[in-house]
Amino acid sequence: MKLLSMTLCGVLLTALAAPSRAQDTRHVPHGSYTQLAIPAPACLTMNQPWEGQWSPCSAADHQDSLQDLRHWRDERRIRVGYDGSRYARPSAAWTQSSFMQAQMMVEDRYFYDPATRRYTVDRYLDDLVQRFGGIDAVLVWPTYPNIGLDDRNTIDMVHSLPGGIPAVKQMVAEFHRRGVRVMFPMMLWDQGTRALDRSWPDALAALMKEIGADGINGDTQDGVPLAFTLAADKTGHPLVFQPEGLPSDEALAWNLMTWGQYSFPFAPTVDRYKWLEPRHMVNISDRWNRSKTDDLQFAFFNGVGWESWENIWGIWNGITPRDGEATRRVATLERSYARFLVSPDWEPHYPARQYGVFTSRWPLADATLWTIVNRNEYDSDGVQLRVKYRAGARYFDAYHGVELAAARDGDGVLLSFPIEARGFGAVLMTNGAPDAATVASLDKMKAMTRRPLRDWSAEWAALPQTQTPVASTKPVSSAPPGMVEIPAGPFDFSVRGLAIEGGNSIGVDVQYPWEDGARRFHQRSMQMARFFIDRYPVSNAQFKAFVDATHYHPADDANFLRHWQNGSYPAGLGNKPVTWVGLEDARAYAAWAGKRLPREWEWQYAASGSQGRIYPWGDTWRADAVPQPATGRAVATPDDVDAHPQGASPFGVQDLVGNVWQWTDEYSDAHTRFAILRGGSSYQPQGSIWYFPPAYRNDQHGKLLLMAPGRDRAATVGFRCVTDAS
Repeated sequence: MKLLSMTLCGVLLTALAAPSRAQDTRHVPHGSYTQLAIPAPACLTMNQPWEGQWSPCSAADHQDSLQDLRHWRDERRIRVGYDGSRYARPSAAWTQSSFMQAQMMVEDRYFYDPATRRYTVDRYLDDLVQRFGGIDAVLVWPTYPNIGLDDRNTIDMVHSLPGGIPAVKQMVAEFHRRGVRVMFPMMLWDQGTRALDRSWPDALAALMKEIGADGINGDTQDGVPLAFTLAADKTGHPLVFQPEGLPSDEALAWNLMTWGQYSFPFAPTVDRYKWLEPRHMVNISDRWNRSKTDDLQFAFFNGVGWESWENIWGIWNGITPRDGEATRRVATLERSYARFLVSPDWEPHYPARQYGVFTSRWPLADATLWTIVNRNEYDSDGVQLRVKYRAGARYFDAYHGVELAAARDGDGVLLSFPIEARGFGAVLMTNGAPDAATVASLDKMKAMTRRPLRDWSAEWAALPQTQTPVASTKPVSSAPPGMVEIPAGPFDFSVRGLAIEGGNSIGVDVQYPWEDGARRFHQRSMQMARFFIDRYPVSNAQFKAFVDATHYHPADDANFLRHWQNGSYPAGLGNKPVTWVGLEDARAYAAWAGKRLPREWEWQYAASGSQGRIYPWGDTWRADAVPQPATGRAVATPDDVDAHPQGASPFGVQDLVGNVWQWTDEYSDAHTRFAILRGGSSYQPQGSIWYFPPAYRNDQHGKLLLMAPGRDRAATVGFRCVTDAS
């Protein structure tokens, strides 16, 4: 998920580096954040004049580098006692061709339809096929950034998906029907919510077996410990593990996949894990970069895959049409020639004839594949490769799907073909005529590459967001019972979102109706109309009156009034704010009462007044104005709505901050719906920065991703209403 902190990386890499310094090598770095990557020989990248004399690589340079890498690999495997037997398991064979993996938020609107209450797996996958050729595996993400809103833990967040475990199991089966493997994340940093009733390895293994999932992504993990693999094996349902961070070399034996969070120099680096174990799958993850050309070129050069991560915690970073078409072509080639890309005789940086063109050679007994990338910003044409002459051999431009005319050059042959700027190439050598599958692949690529990649736009664009309309109420002239008049007046609406990631990039947080795009920081001078707002949040007793009068019961009733028993709230809770009500439930109550939910700026104006107070009561935090924080692992019962009169706003509105979050506006883009929450709750899970952040200041708000009413309801979220004034 998130990049490991520099402190953690330093500790990890220092530990990794210490034993490896004793090993003799000139090309493999000993310890740094980029230890995943073995740099290309320096002679492959031109020096600037002030950097010293530069000479292009010679054949001797290539052989020297290759010999050193092979020596290091052989010795390294001995040093770590490497055992690659798990890669030979039939249950893990899929990983070696899982080139395209999507990280998918469960809240993505292409994945679930709350109107029909059905998972729409086909719609989700069809969109990916149409835009970039589809995926081989999906990482289904049900936790962060919503986790920590209440005390549901990592396991609970899966159980609370719409339809519960039976529906999740069916959803996984629908992915499998389409040939897509399914992974879920584990967040071992989640030590502040409800404690598990058994060990993490056993709990996760049992859950993954129950739903039929194929593997687990270790969020922020510097390698997934062997205990998790052994726990899965014990259930009879083996799992594949894919840590986000950097496992030890020894741990490759049970971490069969990893993420590659690369830096991208001009000359492609060699993935350390792929070099140590050619059957290892890396999915390059570069979530925030708006161009994916580097990702795809480094993946193709290394014979590995890519993490197509577009919905980043509800922030859309969609791939451009050019990158989508490039992905389609790279994926088609890698899937067609997957058997080559696990060759134990992989030869990275096979000599290319033109500067800035980089090649990997993948030999098998009966044929050889070369994967090629052009890192230049201009087209490359003419002789690209010289290969050893082989009687009866035929050569094909596998990218363009045509046979090449090999020109004899002594004991070798010269191969000429074009590669467009920042593009891709592939050459296949066969002994004699290609088989039917190869012919089909060549024909497919010939049709696919008739147009160059430059014909597709490389321009990135953010998705626009829209605010869900809210109908005005019947205006009233004076404050209804239980409501407070908020006078008309000028107001400086200044607020910022507390999303943990994304910085201030466009697309982060929310796009208000007057803004041209979503951003984190917002400011607008407004002239507020007069309105009335509930003095207190709606209580359990008030909500019961609504239910009794209307017999309201939502179609999606999961978690609805979960804390009630036999149709009523427990004794003593009548004056506490109602929770376990979703946005739809709150709107239904408001309509019955002749009210509506507040616009966010109305809530903030009522809380801060025209003076713009930082907190409702003033500019300095007062612990006595809010409930006692709940810093244990369980959500506390809310205080009574009138328990903290000292926390009142300038207009006399109470219980605005620190008891329960309060629903306000809803927004959406093509892929995500979300609601703006105000006020924060008393629940403060400890031990991690990744939990849903509190928003106690009047100039802060929370952004809750929405999926389905049953999942969106929480023990810490309530609401209050407003009425329009005449």
